[in-house]
Amino acid sequence: MSKKPVASNNIRSLLNETRVFKPSKDFSAAAHVGSLAAYKKLWTESVRQPERFWARHAKAELAWQRPFKKVLQWKEPVAKWFVGGQLNVSANCLDKWLGTATANKAALIWEGEPATDGRPGEERVYTFAQLHREVCRFANVLRRNGVKKGDRVILYLPMVPEAAIAMLACTRIGAIHSVVFGGFSAQSVADRIHDCGAKLVVTSDGGYRRGGIVPLKKNVDDALAIHDAAGGLLARTVEKVVVLRRTGHEVHMAEGRDVWWHRELEYVDSRCEPARMDSESPLFILYTSGSTGKPKGILHTTAGYLLGAKLTHKLVFDVRDDDVYWCTADVGWVTGHSYIVYGPLANGTTCVMYEGAPNWPENDRFWRIIEKYRVTILYTAPTAIRAFMKWGDAWVTRHDLSSLRLLGSVGEPINPEAWMWYHKVVGGGRCPIVDTWWQTETGSILISPLPGATPLKPGTATLPFLGVLPEVVDDAGKAVPRNTGGKLVIRKPWPSMLRGIWGDPARYKQTYWSEVKGSYFTGDGCRQDEDGYFWIVGRIDDVLNVAGHRIGTAEVESALVSHPSVAEAAVVGRPDELKGQALVCFVTLKTGVDAHPGLKNELRQHVGKEIGPVARPDDVRFAEALPKTRSGKIMRRLLKQIASGAEIKGDTTTLEDFSVVAKLSQSDE
Repeated sequence: MSKKPVASNNIRSLLNETRVFKPSKDFSAAAHVGSLAAYKKLWTESVRQPERFWARHAKAELAWQRPFKKVLQWKEPVAKWFVGGQLNVSANCLDKWLGTATANKAALIWEGEPATDGRPGEERVYTFAQLHREVCRFANVLRRNGVKKGDRVILYLPMVPEAAIAMLACTRIGAIHSVVFGGFSAQSVADRIHDCGAKLVVTSDGGYRRGGIVPLKKNVDDALAIHDAAGGLLARTVEKVVVLRRTGHEVHMAEGRDVWWHRELEYVDSRCEPARMDSESPLFILYTSGSTGKPKGILHTTAGYLLGAKLTHKLVFDVRDDDVYWCTADVGWVTGHSYIVYGPLANGTTCVMYEGAPNWPENDRFWRIIEKYRVTILYTAPTAIRAFMKWGDAWVTRHDLSSLRLLGSVGEPINPEAWMWYHKVVGGGRCPIVDTWWQTETGSILISPLPGATPLKPGTATLPFLGVLPEVVDDAGKAVPRNTGGKLVIRKPWPSMLRGIWGDPARYKQTYWSEVKGSYFTGDGCRQDEDGYFWIVGRIDDVLNVAGHRIGTAEVESALVSHPSVAEAAVVGRPDELKGQALVCFVTLKTGVDAHPGLKNELRQHVGKEIGPVARPDDVRFAEALPKTRSGKIMRRLLKQIASGAEIKGDTTTLEDFSVVAKLSQSDE
């Protein structure tokens, strides 16, 4: 049985005491949706007559190669949207702007990481017409290297424009891309290649991060040399590797397999007709952590995903023609897919990309970029906001941020204190904040304010987006009263929803459609207040949200146990002021292995190598034994309480040896 979230007294008091911020009359007058009444009218229509609503928007927002015949074909848990239609994603993002004023408008403004000697980073600007040309050229490179419609392509790149170009090039020829975050390890790359059967990898000689070089090409080489349990190559499906020259760092180039991006461009031209893709053709696979340990290949398809990304970007951020929009995420995460590449470009929006970190070379990197490019919309994570708070107001106030008119939050619930600081210090008290809730699986934002319409309360994602019907339910799937904690489910299908887990339909059904009958189970705990606003409490399962990144505890446990000194491991999360959740690992060592501080650091580094730096534990605690039930199941509930320093509560009658708990509670005091 899933653990039912219990709301804290702090959250309950905030519900009653939080100030409500209403949109200004000027903002509402210019907004796409300008009043709460207008929002309610649209939302009511969208859930009562969803097929009519979505048909209207699909026809208005997307450029079709062939019209669709049926809006929705639904047989739980399989959805097919806009059946019979054909379109191409890259054509919707680029070709549609050719011959218009938007063609010569900046599509991407990119700034590379500043040099270690203080020199400014490289800068590049691509207009929509220029981006179209580069996408067509690289699409031809992919074809030249054997990629066909339906083939899978792994993209393992730094945050450079070529990452977006490669994504769009895949969509142009009908290849299925799977972007791997540049912070992940060789093992993670190999696992993803193996799972999706990728034919080609696009990578770089390296990427810059805080003055150092991330060895991406070496990681790919290592990934392609990893063997499976049977002795065969894990990533044996890869035939070609295309390498972008970014750093000039010397790398190994395997003859017959590896080719340079820039040299391949010499053999192709810039003419590439967009492939005709069915509405339900697979678009991309994006891996996200699962509670079983094996990452899940979340599959998104063409028309429904693009409509969701485009419409939410347009309405949630109230995008206007003259906006300079900056989503600070990495393209390796779904936020980068939907709100750096596909949503903004489909709306003809100028989007900023940056390489590096928010505190390199100094703590004001974000504010320098906003001032320099006159950014109007900023979309970032609560983890970053809390870090900015910690560094102090002076880093912000020394810069002119008067261009900002809207702020956004993504990746995890934003605590009210951070919301207020963001609003006051960064937004100057004038910018609405759209606190967005969604997931890799949902494809686009599902719960969020519409800035011209929704009164805001710090700490809540507020109300559902159009066509989205969420509900908070108990373990039996029945709606709970207002101000009562429960499970967040979505009652009706929506266009940008995932279409499955790559190669594993049974796991898809079990994970998302078996917990609450007839509903999509989000895995999040939630409550609705007296105004119907949704307050996200956090994860119910054993997938932790660390600095906006979903980390499966089973993945980390597997990495720890792969170390020769470790006999057993259990990983839990504890509340962390900066990152939302911190990873705490309880480890029992093999007989004859001595526990010492150096081993703790060694285990932390080992996990970072096996999975990636984002999964490196914050705390490693050695234990003689772990608290288990008589059936041998580790009682993680108790470990969570120990990790957070809380009093041990709840039923412990099934515990085999309570003295284990006492020893653990004292072990790191």
